[in-house]
Amino acid sequence: MKKKKKFLSWLRKTCLKIIIFLFCFTIIQVLIIKYINPPFTPNIAWEWAECVFNKQPEKCPEYNFKKLEDISPHLRKAVLAAEDQRFLSHNGFDFNEIKNAVKTLFKEKKLRGASTISMQTARSLFLLSSRSVFRKIAEIYYTVLIEMFWSKQRIFELYLNSVDWGTNVTGAEAACQKYYSKSAKNLTPSQAALMTAILPSPHLWSVKHPSEYIKTRQAQIMKDMRLMPLL
Repeated sequence: MKKKKKFLSWLRKTCLKIIIFLFCFTIIQVLIIKYINPPFTPNIAWEWAECVFNKQPEKCPEYNFKKLEDISPHLRKAVLAAEDQRFLSHNGFDFNEIKNAVKTLFKEKKLRGASTISMQTARSLFLLSSRSVFRKIAEIYYTVLIEMFWSKQRIFELYLNSVDWGTNVTGAEAACQKYYSKSAKNLTPSQAALMTAILPSPHLWSVKHPSEYIKTRQAQIMKDMRLMPLL
């Protein structure tokens, strides 16, 4: 009986220490990236490791961090228009979109995304790609942290540099070089809208060979861009 009590006491203390350690570690992570641009993301590191292991350097992901002011204002407005129009007014979670996603699920039996730019940034910067309850909880936790410690401009800058924009392409600069052979600061409104139109599914939809659906999305994004603030 005494052994069992000792074990349970040890287990409680150990779990508490682990929780405290993880809490402190994640706070430090978020504070460091508030001031220092990350040289890579977890997914990029994983893909680089796979390239080295498989001896396929041509498949290594492209990644080139750019400051917010060095990214086209047209692209910034297009991303806000397409991905998160209420980005500046919510605190990381858009409950209107969540409610609409739930309605769509019950009415049409379709699962639609309700992730904000903040949630996507948290996911890209701190977590590996996977589909699990634990990852979603971690994503929510990191979203709360970055909304507490970072400005909206910093969140948006990190989002534009870490978002998945296609196979082996991470961030706006790499995407612009791949799709248009130009720097992210030189995109036209039409190019920005088209590039943003594929973001919900960048591995299935194409910038170079856009379907009619993508062209329709592009046109709608260009209309909405006029209403977006410039971050």
